[in-house]
Amino acid sequence: MSLRIYNTLSRELEEFSPLQPGQVRMYVCGMTVYDFCHIGHARMMMAFDVVQRWLRASDYAVTYVRNITDIDDKIIARSVQRGITIRELTDEVIAAMHEDIGALGIEPPTVEPRATEYVPQMLGIIEKLEQKGLAYRSENGDVNYAVRKFPGYGKLSGKSLDELHAGERVAVLDGKQDPLDFVLWKAAKPTEPADAKWESAYGTGRPGWHIECSAMSCATLGETFDIHGGGADLQFPHHENEIAQSEGANGKPLSRFWVHNGFVRVDNEKMSKSLGNFFTIREVLQKYDAETLRFFLVRTHYRSALNYSDAHLDDARNSLKRLYTALDLVVPAEVAIDWAQPHAARFKAAMDEDFGTPEAIAVLFELAGEVNRTKSPETAGLLKALAASLGILQGDPRAFLQAGSTLDDATIQAKIDARAAAKAAKNFAEADRIRQELLEQGIVLKDSPTGTTWAAAQ
Repeated sequence: MSLRIYNTLSRELEEFSPLQPGQVRMYVCGMTVYDFCHIGHARMMMAFDVVQRWLRASDYAVTYVRNITDIDDKIIARSVQRGITIRELTDEVIAAMHEDIGALGIEPPTVEPRATEYVPQMLGIIEKLEQKGLAYRSENGDVNYAVRKFPGYGKLSGKSLDELHAGERVAVLDGKQDPLDFVLWKAAKPTEPADAKWESAYGTGRPGWHIECSAMSCATLGETFDIHGGGADLQFPHHENEIAQSEGANGKPLSRFWVHNGFVRVDNEKMSKSLGNFFTIREVLQKYDAETLRFFLVRTHYRSALNYSDAHLDDARNSLKRLYTALDLVVPAEVAIDWAQPHAARFKAAMDEDFGTPEAIAVLFELAGEVNRTKSPETAGLLKALAASLGILQGDPRAFLQAGSTLDDATIQAKIDARAAAKAAKNFAEADRIRQELLEQGIVLKDSPTGTTWAAAQ
């Protein structure tokens, strides 16, 4: 079975084949860097981390570009509020972002362009659009995109211009010929700091948000590439506007596949900074380990809404314990994955169907069950090897199972020995007391004819 991906543009699952055999070029809209990343951001970056991992596991060479927006109204406001330069703010937040997502095992992209490094390319696209009659200069100094002059506008969101017009909630803004038009170049305001301004043929100003991604994606991947990704909230207007800009300027499709991950929700509302119902990655990692958070994000299909709660994270932690308990039973053998092997074949079939992580993880639990029954190092090795493509189960099993317990291996073994001595002396009350003491510390004892072993509580 070949890889199929859901294409937002066609609203169908389509068989994937890259423009260049064996090479995949993928662009994902990244962070606007003015504050710490929250779990919604982590969900987006995790979704495409899994995508690029599976593409590589499928023997594709992947050029993965995830941009950084480092000039924006919110960035300017925050830098002014803190009394520091824009560059000082963005460098600080980018470093924090790398630390947070690195803790989750999210691999760095091949290229991580910053918007401020591509202003000349943005101006080049704007010039093309103006020459083609798709952009116009406003009296207030802005340059705007003339949406109604681009025939394909609305094809990604599935909305007609009449529907979009009916949904307008504001009158025509100063300088715009139509409320649907959007800004390509913003004229500088006297109150803005000097490092928020660039010189151009359109006067002093700075780029609009949408033109940033058109310039960065085309500059790093070419005018047409394989996959463009991002959160579902970017489908309209950001990605719709990217298509209008890039295809309007170049006359070519921007991306063959448009891929969007679902929202993280809290109490059935989208998690976002604007709603104030968000949790930063840093806050969550103070309470839960990074692999538990990763597993929580990965085990739900990337296009589905993800409900955030401590209860769901607790369940993710317990599920990981079950998998690590199997790997703790036997040292996994180093194995090369044979994709014809039944479990591996089912895992691959799941991932090849639009990166179906829930079904793939179900295969991991099947393998864990076999390890528990057979104690086979090869089966344990396959479990670990398949899990690597999701970025999980690569840690030390005993360390993971023991995390959160105040007992180390030597202490646990000493208590097991004391319990065995109590049983030999027929002091069963003391033996039961030791078992209960260990259980309260998250340690479950398992008696067998060959001796007593322990595992973390499920």
